[in-house]
Amino acid sequence: MMLRKFLAGVFCTVIAASAFTSCSSQTSGSSDTAEVTTAAEPTTEAVTTQPLTAENVDIANFTAPEKGDTIIIMNVKDYGTVKFRLFPEYADRGVENFVELAKKGYYDGLKFHRVINDFMIQGGDPLGTGTGGECVWGGKFDGGTDPHLIHAAGAVAYANSGSTSTNGSQFYIVTGTTYTDEDFGEIAKKGFAFSDNAKEIYKKAGGAPWLDGGYTVFGQVIDGLDIVFKIQNVATDPQNNMPYKDVIIDSITVGEYDGEDIHWYIDEYESFDPEEIKQASAKEEVEIKNFTAPREGETIVSMKLKGYDREVKIKLFPEYTEKGIENFTTLAERGYYDGLTFHRVIKDMLIEGGDPNGDGTGGESIYEHGFDDSSDPHLIHVSGAVAYSNEGSTSTNGSRFFIVTGEKLSEDEAAEMESYGYSFTKGEKELYTEYGGIPWFDGSYTVFGQVFDGLDIIFDIQNCDVDDNGKPKKDVVIEKMTVTKYNGEDVRWHISDYE
Repeated sequence: MMLRKFLAGVFCTVIAASAFTSCSSQTSGSSDTAEVTTAAEPTTEAVTTQPLTAENVDIANFTAPEKGDTIIIMNVKDYGTVKFRLFPEYADRGVENFVELAKKGYYDGLKFHRVINDFMIQGGDPLGTGTGGECVWGGKFDGGTDPHLIHAAGAVAYANSGSTSTNGSQFYIVTGTTYTDEDFGEIAKKGFAFSDNAKEIYKKAGGAPWLDGGYTVFGQVIDGLDIVFKIQNVATDPQNNMPYKDVIIDSITVGEYDGEDIHWYIDEYESFDPEEIKQASAKEEVEIKNFTAPREGETIVSMKLKGYDREVKIKLFPEYTEKGIENFTTLAERGYYDGLTFHRVIKDMLIEGGDPNGDGTGGESIYEHGFDDSSDPHLIHVSGAVAYSNEGSTSTNGSRFFIVTGEKLSEDEAAEMESYGYSFTKGEKELYTEYGGIPWFDGSYTVFGQVFDGLDIIFDIQNCDVDDNGKPKKDVVIEKMTVTKYNGEDVRWHISDYE
């Protein structure tokens, strides 16, 4: 059960976080778009029973620049320099946009916020979340596509949110994998067609062929491809593919090609140990603070639920979630939560409330819009944790919150999660195996509190009868939410502390 929930959680988060939302199914030069769910395999079904064809044009990715041609020089902190050539003859607006942004210093100091091994590394978002960025003309632009440029390893292209008309500043560099004739046969069953010239390049250099026709390719790495491949091996959060340790672009500058050696293919570089890179960039070991006892006089929240004699008491963590605490306590003092229900209950996982609509579609913060209080590694989704619900990122926090119940994680389950790319610190694994929780939520939601009394009430609620949407058949009502002070009452963190 735990592993099924984990996999479902990762799958849903990948869909929500992905900036790559289209792929191309090419039939006689036309392009149909469809949603892709992962980076591993295209999911588009064939749109015709006729044989698929693709024009066999010359592929320009690996054509050498002329001396004096404009190139891009990207310095990545702690990794080195990557140089790539540009193709204004095939992607004029895409090249102009990138060059002018680089001249303005737009990319300097930004990070690669999304890294997927054997696929690509993505950056260029000033927000660092995959939700921001704009072109040099303001807003978005359409860079189109050209069959002369494909997603071979080392290709540089714009990320988009459904079509090339939504290009902005975000870009990615392809790593990918090599393909065989058998692989192309399988892809053809999904509705894709590739020219013979493209196939030969993908068999030699590798890449991500299913992206062809859906994204504006405008450059190709001519030196430093090993840097890109090293970066793709950093340890990342499986929820959002964000590196645990920031990979920062020190600078991107515009230069000229002066005839230096070109290294197109990864096998032209010295080999390196991917596991060594992963270990060096792993999640930092920090002390988990969920079970830090409140001090006398410290602000806490007491929640009285209809039908229960005792209250649920929540410790708060303003030192880690300042805006989140201000939002929650202010709403509580205004009586915002009084009379609302827990509209969503998932046994062995969580109970969710705080929506005046009562269906998971409403709620607001005390700020003008949703607010971003991020997530802090000192607070995790262990049993009893209180966190904000969101709509894909912590920047959409509002009034809705959930309280974790979860299950204890066995050593075997932890090992299996790690085999799927999840990374535990020693402290996290100890707490999840001893007390339970929903570890795959870590990094994606703002934890701001921990139940220190009344956890048995939360566990009782999770056993209520629910409909197909997880809504309790009998309302579970928050009678009163009160902001008060801790006066030394007993602290009972764990469900085993209760009768």
